[in-house]
Amino acid sequence: MRFYGYVIVHLLFKLWRLFLKEIKPAGKIVATVACPASKSYTNRALLIAALADGISTLSNPLLSDDTKYMHLALEQFGISIKQEELAFVVSGTSGQINCPSNEISIGLAGTTMRFLTTFSALAPGTTKLTGKQRMLERPISDLLNALNQMGVNARSLKSNGCPPIEIHGGGIPGGQIKLAGGKSSQYLTSILLCAPYFKSSTTINIIGDLTSKSYIDITLDIMKDFGITIENKNYTQFYVSAGQTYRATNYTIEGDWSSASYFLAAAAITQGEMTLTGLNPDSIQGDASFLNVLEQMGCTIERSYEKIFIKGNPLRGIDINMNSMPDVVQTLAVTALFAEGKTCISGIGNLRIKETDRIGALEQELSRLGAHVESGEDFLKIRPGAYIPADIETYDDHRMAMSFALAGLKVPGIRIKNPSCVEKSFPDFFKQLEEIL
Repeated sequence: MRFYGYVIVHLLFKLWRLFLKEIKPAGKIVATVACPASKSYTNRALLIAALADGISTLSNPLLSDDTKYMHLALEQFGISIKQEELAFVVSGTSGQINCPSNEISIGLAGTTMRFLTTFSALAPGTTKLTGKQRMLERPISDLLNALNQMGVNARSLKSNGCPPIEIHGGGIPGGQIKLAGGKSSQYLTSILLCAPYFKSSTTINIIGDLTSKSYIDITLDIMKDFGITIENKNYTQFYVSAGQTYRATNYTIEGDWSSASYFLAAAAITQGEMTLTGLNPDSIQGDASFLNVLEQMGCTIERSYEKIFIKGNPLRGIDINMNSMPDVVQTLAVTALFAEGKTCISGIGNLRIKETDRIGALEQELSRLGAHVESGEDFLKIRPGAYIPADIETYDDHRMAMSFALAGLKVPGIRIKNPSCVEKSFPDFFKQLEEIL
């Protein structure tokens, strides 16, 4: 009986570790890290290659939950995708896709949900898209309205402007449409990615100020590499001529600056030194500007095509608009815990409709640690405090888990709940973090 009791205790301990990850404090970290590939580029490349004329090889893709959902969903539209060791081989359809026979669930993959909404309208028949609970709370009505303007019957099945959604396909007429730009750039990306296959040329007029313009830059960049020309009138109007076709391409996915931010911040927080490889120093990813943010806070940065080097120095608080790099706001917020003075982060209203209400989640968890936090509709103000051990809620948000793990490098007793949520974008995060300590 004692033996069985020991086995049960051991199994419970292993199970506990799956749901709670304790972070060990570290001294000055000195390490070299190879950064994973970009999720943004991987998911766009998969969809583009699926529409292309011919076979594309996508080298160095990110393998994560979000890209898995895109991969599996595209296969349900009849696209052949072969996963090799370091590549996806995609057999393009020249825009002639099939209608899925079953409802498609995309978990918590926001890009997959938004991108597939327009893509589904190209398929004959009716497509239904759904996901996990938080996905069913994230708005998509602006995109549905834009499709409706072109004559596509696309609707929220619960009439609440959120998934699950139903799209009646068979082709998209194109034409003149208006799209609200304030909530998510992914709505615009969804339309742009498929617009070359609309029946007529398309003009998209943006209502209000377009948020997260850097992600539109990524969309335009990869579409150009696959042979598509788009006219961009200062992010207020986009024109896509009909009759263009994506050409099959051997395409290498560049490194991910969002993922890199955690290791850059680890060096800043511990006043250590970090060398990152696999990154494009001239990348148009908005999160590449996180280097400039850390420079403003006092870090020393060296850039080259071979590597990015950062040396942490005493940090100072800053006042900054982060609208162009929303995915590193959580990284900055945790870094601000160890800076002298107040850090003010603005232009982040769209964080409230991400994997969780990230502004609310940050205020809650930063305060739990002992920081002084003030928030508004689109801002956070953070002043350092006296920090205490805490079990950090992640709200099933990968970026909450990864950013707050950094606090544990300086504050003893930090434990991350549901650490497996990092599989959404960076499955090896905790393994790589342990390797540099």
